[in-house]
Amino acid sequence: MLAPADPRHGTTDTERRRRIVLGVAVAAVLGAAAVGAVVTAESRSEPAELAAAAPDPDDAAGTGDAAGTGDDLPDLAVADPAQNEQEPAEALAADEQERADGGCTIGALSIRRGSEGDGVRCLQQSLADGGWYDGPIHGQFDDPTVMAVTQFQEESGLYVDGVVGRESAIELEIWPDEESLVVHTPPPPEGAMDSMGYLLSPVASVGDDAPPLPDGSGEGRRVVYDRAGQRVWAVADDGRIIRSWLVSGSKYSNEMPGTHEVYSRSDMSTAWNGKAWLPNMIRYQRTEIGHIGFHAIPLHVSDNSVYQTTDELGTRLSGGCQRQHDLDAAFLWAFADVGTTVVVT
Repeated sequence: MLAPADPRHGTTDTERRRRIVLGVAVAAVLGAAAVGAVVTAESRSEPAELAAAAPDPDDAAGTGDAAGTGDDLPDLAVADPAQNEQEPAEALAADEQERADGGCTIGALSIRRGSEGDGVRCLQQSLADGGWYDGPIHGQFDDPTVMAVTQFQEESGLYVDGVVGRESAIELEIWPDEESLVVHTPPPPEGAMDSMGYLLSPVASVGDDAPPLPDGSGEGRRVVYDRAGQRVWAVADDGRIIRSWLVSGSKYSNEMPGTHEVYSRSDMSTAWNGKAWLPNMIRYQRTEIGHIGFHAIPLHVSDNSVYQTTDELGTRLSGGCQRQHDLDAAFLWAFADVGTTVVVT
């Protein structure tokens, strides 16, 4: 496997690192593509079809599965499979339920048949305002509400599942103000390093300069990922914050909360559609349609250009994984071996 850039040489040299990593994997991936191992379909498919058609990401990159899982699931990093049905119906804290303009929100990561309360009333009113619902505003997610949601999703070009998650709620303008939940820290001085000797990225901080860990984020040596704040922490055995940084996580909140474990790593992988390189892929969660994990900002296979900028870190842009600045990805590659605990809040 490719070793991370050595910060002790006094240079980030990010582009050179990317080219070296790509050079290791290009020949193997091109060979796999020749026998149809890399999927390049343009159209959106149903999740089951994606899982069946996509290549094993490790085999496509020629690196093998470090944990020996034997899975053929793709990596969910750039895909847009619309996974509302995988969002937990988890209520947000009261101070996370406001929109920037003060309007109502669904007040949860997703609501569905059987949900009830103010969030459902907010949904019903929004559906009624759009002409999709003419029933009572009673706060019960009943059959007429499901029918109205599916009609709205069909007409809006969304994944039709009758569940109102992030994408549907954004379209209806009833999703909480995400930006208010993201804590930005000042860029560190040029050449600043963490206690492990790895250079800090522009969105990273250390020790007392890092935002506090979320409540209920576990104990001991671990990686903590907070979905609401789009932030990751690497924590030492003694609870000391070694490093914290912003990421770009899933648009669909399909990273399931709880305690997980790193089970597989690839120094180079590909997204489910074969169109994106995923450097330093660290997998910690399986879903029915693919792997979720941490990796560097993806590169377009066609021209090696990046999918997003550093300034966009802290916003949700992926189909499931957490995108990181190259320097943060290099650090986490060194920190998070197979077996490392990952806590998602």
